[in-house]
Amino acid sequence: MFYSLIYKFYNVDFPFLHIFKYITFRSICAFFTSFLLILLSGEKAITFLKKHQSEGQPIRDDGPASHMISKKGTPTMGGVIIIASMLFSTLLWGDLCSTNLWLCLGILLGFGTIGAIDDYFKLRTNDYHGLSGKKKICLQVIVAATCCYLAMLDANFDGSTAIFFPIFKHLQIELGAFFLVWAVFVVIGSSNAVNLTDGLDGLALGPVIMSSICFAIISYLVGNTMFADYLHIPYVPCMSEICVLLSTLVGASLGFMWFNAPPAKIFMGDTGSVAIGGTLGFVAVLSKHEIIFALVGGIFVVETLSVIIQVCCYKLTRRRIFLMAPIHHHFEKKGWSESVVVFRFWIISIVLGILGLATIKIR
Repeated sequence: MFYSLIYKFYNVDFPFLHIFKYITFRSICAFFTSFLLILLSGEKAITFLKKHQSEGQPIRDDGPASHMISKKGTPTMGGVIIIASMLFSTLLWGDLCSTNLWLCLGILLGFGTIGAIDDYFKLRTNDYHGLSGKKKICLQVIVAATCCYLAMLDANFDGSTAIFFPIFKHLQIELGAFFLVWAVFVVIGSSNAVNLTDGLDGLALGPVIMSSICFAIISYLVGNTMFADYLHIPYVPCMSEICVLLSTLVGASLGFMWFNAPPAKIFMGDTGSVAIGGTLGFVAVLSKHEIIFALVGGIFVVETLSVIIQVCCYKLTRRRIFLMAPIHHHFEKKGWSESVVVFRFWIISIVLGILGLATIKIR
């Protein structure tokens, strides 16, 4: 919005306004805007949510016993302020002519609404199960399929329906019409993976921040013809503008961690985790780096696999591989403190992020 308003003054009497043409500058501004918005609104949001959530977020009765004491009564749906700050900051500093930017915001709002409905059912029934899995997936498919299909119709997508692999210059698999199925799978898988990871105070936001930084860099590279040609990666026109959105996500996540650090004053709930995960997955599809996203977001992948393995193994053998799934609860059961689990997972996420970026240069 601000970018669009001052655009007409670039070549008139205010040459210093040329700085707003640079995505890097606008991304920095977007980061600080979303960060400060969260810090300024956090306490008021907590007070408001506590007033309207007498019991707070329902806690799993089969989880670690300590959670029933330390987390009971903590308000949820804090994802609302994350989404609001991201939306405001992106509209303020982003180029509103970018179709990719609008589609990402569509995913953010669509999946955020689904997460909010899930949180609402949990609060209304005082049951941690919330919206049924089938209904939740159906709603996610509708939103993801719509946005992915519109993205494929956009000229910037360039009709590319292939999966590109890191390290190898020319290795790719053409999916054709099945690319839409793949794209929807990535978006929904990412959304639910982040949701599963969000089980301890600050656990999910560390990998979210690292993934956002990595894909802000990737988005900038694939949106620049010179860098794309040099690195032998797919060129996606106008993709660099997504840096602004991802910068707002980093800023909002850091701001929210101010209140979400152990012991958390507020949870982002499915409202935040489902929306953030879906947005990151959609950015991976748009940038044509879905495989690298699986590496950079390796924590999310491991958390999801731990649940799948646990469920499948129990159904087949009536035995459990892990003491509890997702895997962060397994380590809690083994005696690790919550802060130890969170910090070690953050360290792993940083290492995976650096490794993911390194694969681009190796190619």
